[in-house]
Amino acid sequence: MADRDQMVRLLSDLLEAEAYPDQLPIGLQVPGSAEVGRVASGVTASYELFQRAAADGAQMLVVHHGLFYGSGPRPPITALEKARLKILFDHDISLVAYHLALDAHPKVGNNAIICRLLGLEQPEPFGLVGARTIGFIGTLAEPLSIGDLVDRVRDHIAPAPLVFRDGPAQVRRVAVISGAASGELLAAADAGADCFLTGEPREQVMAEAREAGIHYIAAGHYATEVFGVRALGELLAERFSVEHAFIEIPNPV
Repeated sequence: MADRDQMVRLLSDLLEAEAYPDQLPIGLQVPGSAEVGRVASGVTASYELFQRAAADGAQMLVVHHGLFYGSGPRPPITALEKARLKILFDHDISLVAYHLALDAHPKVGNNAIICRLLGLEQPEPFGLVGARTIGFIGTLAEPLSIGDLVDRVRDHIAPAPLVFRDGPAQVRRVAVISGAASGELLAAADAGADCFLTGEPREQVMAEAREAGIHYIAAGHYATEVFGVRALGELLAERFSVEHAFIEIPNPV
């Protein structure tokens, strides 16, 4: 068994979590057992994920999208939130969440891992949120056609990405921000990217990609954000000799 607070401290320090502006509490959101022998990880806090973590016997659950999003005064707890929290309380599970800081980390972050999966080298920081960046622009060792790049996305990230093929014949520089970052498409074009990859599309991006002359790939919000939490769980397993299981709840969005 390992000490919960030591585990959370390691993750928060690694991610420099306090340095990233966010709309939810980061780190330990709900305290459970102080001793942890099994960690679960998953992308988004939900009733189903909490049920499955409890069935798995986890004492700690690490997520990317946690509870308690919002700004301003905290509204009353809803019946939906009560049902979720009851599972955590009944099974003494700690809920730990890292959002933007986990997108941004240069080794275990969602965007860094995506860059490695796509074969992008020399990643440069991209995508400002406040004073920090959360994404990267990387360079392919050898230029690829957009078709070949999309094949890599299908192999490593999502089988059916949405693609607008409006960039150059050969792709060399690719900007990556996981999740819902379609608003950064024009910034990616201005930064010299031939292609921009994110998770969720928005209606405007088809015209924006066409007019800016850049390829656009939306590989899915969920699909682009499985990597970071899984890496955190694996890190905890290695450092603290605990068990870890990533809980997959596929989401087409």
